[in-house]
Amino acid sequence: MAKQQEHLLLSQLDAIAEGLSATFAPFCEVVVHDLTNPEHAILSIHNNLSGRECGEPATELGLARIASPDFPDVIANYANHFSDGRPVKSTSVGIRNAKGEFVAALCLNVDMTLFRGMQSAFDQFTKITTDSISENLEPTGTESIRRRIDQFAAKLATTPRALKTAERKELINDLRDNGFLDIKRSMETIAQHIGVSRASVYLYAKDQAE
Repeated sequence: MAKQQEHLLLSQLDAIAEGLSATFAPFCEVVVHDLTNPEHAILSIHNNLSGRECGEPATELGLARIASPDFPDVIANYANHFSDGRPVKSTSVGIRNAKGEFVAALCLNVDMTLFRGMQSAFDQFTKITTDSISENLEPTGTESIRRRIDQFAAKLATTPRALKTAERKELINDLRDNGFLDIKRSMETIAQHIGVSRASVYLYAKDQAE
């Protein structure tokens, strides 16, 4: 009976792995490990980026899980690499049976090569080569409003467009108290930056003024 339950668990885990790999393709490899069979632990590999094959043995991490029930259930975002040296960000999730024993593991391996290349490209694209010339293409004061909104959102550990209604009203109050609502086109700038209509901004301002 226990074997049947473990087989069902592995089957369901494999379906989850397939769904995850389809969602995060082509950057993420998802591997299902059968820890009850460490010599041939790799049960399936979806979006194979590592070049491994099904039936290969458990990794060092898998063996550590088998050896200790106190091993963490989740180890997230640790540095790894493929056999050809490509940098990888990995997450490993241990799966236990009813007795609390590790019987399987779901591992996600994200190939960081493309992302690092993109980061380098963005760094090059946004690089400023001289500070001897300064030009502002926006109406006077617009950028100062946006900076103030960004700072307000950052203090709440969020983004301007993710602010909740109560936080938007608090933002408008902050902008009013510091004179930003007196800047020309302030309402339009605020609306664009937090992703709401100008009518909503006027309503927030009216509510705070009452």
